[in-house]
Amino acid sequence: MILLPLGLVNEFHEPTVFSGAKRPETEQRILPTTWRENGAGVLGSAGIINFRAYVTNGLRGAGFSSAGLRGGRQKGGQALAANLAFSGRLDITPVPGIVAGLGLYNGGSGQEQVVLDGSHLDVGTTVVEVHGQARLRGFDLRALFAQASIDNAGKVSRALGLPTGSSIAETMQGGYVQAGYDVLSQFTTPLALTPYARYERVDTQHRVPAGSVRDLSRDGVLKTLGVELKPIPNVAIKTDYQWIGNEAGTGHNQFNVNLG
Repeated sequence: MILLPLGLVNEFHEPTVFSGAKRPETEQRILPTTWRENGAGVLGSAGIINFRAYVTNGLRGAGFSSAGLRGGRQKGGQALAANLAFSGRLDITPVPGIVAGLGLYNGGSGQEQVVLDGSHLDVGTTVVEVHGQARLRGFDLRALFAQASIDNAGKVSRALGLPTGSSIAETMQGGYVQAGYDVLSQFTTPLALTPYARYERVDTQHRVPAGSVRDLSRDGVLKTLGVELKPIPNVAIKTDYQWIGNEAGTGHNQFNVNLG
């Protein structure tokens, strides 16, 4: 079982290593962390360059929805593999603590389950993301952009019986910028106290098939402001407030508390 090498959270998804009581929505809906599949591959490094390349079972397109790709994860158990997928990542680390790179996923997601007019549909799925992170002198700065493309999204939506107002999109997009600073980083103490802020835009209905209507509730902006306390490195207490809006005007602000 392999953690697919896309994004900033999926391979480092424990609550003590990312800011926020909740994971970024982009890395839940488009990069469906925790995203793990069965497969094999290679990884290595050459100087400041690091790479990973894997072949795994593909996603299960019958689980896709207007909300994104999350329902398509197979998570190892009884995974269908009629369609395989490639995933890869390339990072450049010029100095310790600073990394920038990109990730790619491409594969079929039909798994011989999506049938329209008696024919199995080819549900080609491509996800591309670019990311950057800097962790220096108490600062943790992150940025990410991801885009997913789904072939035959209109036919897949009809095969799954989805209404025209909740169809699977041909293209999904999302991204965020985030900043945090450990105010105790320059003191000799095991404690860490990190205020953080994140601005995120995610739209899992960026472009829908002809004849479909965009679900505007899936096009949202999230602003998060919070603080994290670590009494020891392996324990994190996080609380934040999120201002959540969307194009449908149905967003609800919320307060989150997390012990990890």
